[in-house]
Amino acid sequence: MVASTTVTKPIQTVGIISKRNIADHPQTVKQLVKFLKQHKKEVFFDENCSPFFKGEKGYNKEELLHKVDMAIVLGGDGTLLKTARRLPRKKVLILGVNFGNLGFLTECGPHKMYECLDKIFQGQYILDKRSLLRATVYRKGKKISTSLALNDAVINQGAFARLIRMDIEINNQKVTSVSADGLIVATPSGSTAHSLSAGGPIVHPKIEGIVITPICPSSLAMRAIVLPDSRQLTITIETKRKEEQETTIGLTLDGQDVMNLKFGDKIKIRRSKRSLYLIRTANKYYKMLRGKLGWGE
Repeated sequence: MVASTTVTKPIQTVGIISKRNIADHPQTVKQLVKFLKQHKKEVFFDENCSPFFKGEKGYNKEELLHKVDMAIVLGGDGTLLKTARRLPRKKVLILGVNFGNLGFLTECGPHKMYECLDKIFQGQYILDKRSLLRATVYRKGKKISTSLALNDAVINQGAFARLIRMDIEINNQKVTSVSADGLIVATPSGSTAHSLSAGGPIVHPKIEGIVITPICPSSLAMRAIVLPDSRQLTITIETKRKEEQETTIGLTLDGQDVMNLKFGDKIKIRRSKRSLYLIRTANKYYKMLRGKLGWGE
């Protein structure tokens, strides 16, 4: 969901979260910290940035996000996805600065970072509220894991091209059984990621929905569907696999966190109570579609 209201609440504490190879850009970080302190902001560092500053403590993402009003994420979409999965219950504003490739979720590049920050500290920004998924795995009735995802939760497998059979329920009502290479459950943010590549629709972030996209289903009648995000989805694994690396079925969150699944496992997916608040200095969603995805070209 996108909020287009100008926000004037003052920002007092700022955290810097960076990609792992930020050591290649020490001056960028040092200049940023100098700029923030000139604007009377208290600055906190993650474990990648703290070595640049003698005596400064480095915090992991969870610790840092609990301490700040705003976090500046120096990296690409991958770094921002990792940050989103560690958000606390409190509202933290996130400014993404693109040091990566696509940068679909980020707001600006390093060359426009200070221009963006000047506007932000003057209260001239809007919040782009993005929904998160909560994916919980149950095995023999016992909860064994629960995690957040900003883009998607994907059930897939290793190198072997074998179908996975899954039962799908929505709010505990049987919907269908599907045999496919996998299944993608995506937020509107994730509709332009893996789901789009698998033939799913582009869903505007303001729409409060969840996209279910099968990967190469055996039935041509099985197509992507968009549900209200007030629904809870339950997926039961109905395929047995040998305990071999290459044939293991897995649940992948945002393309980064992976856990193995077994026959009979139930994956419950719903919208999380937490949200990601991205800072925008202008409404550029359609420009992003054209520029980053080549939409309509």
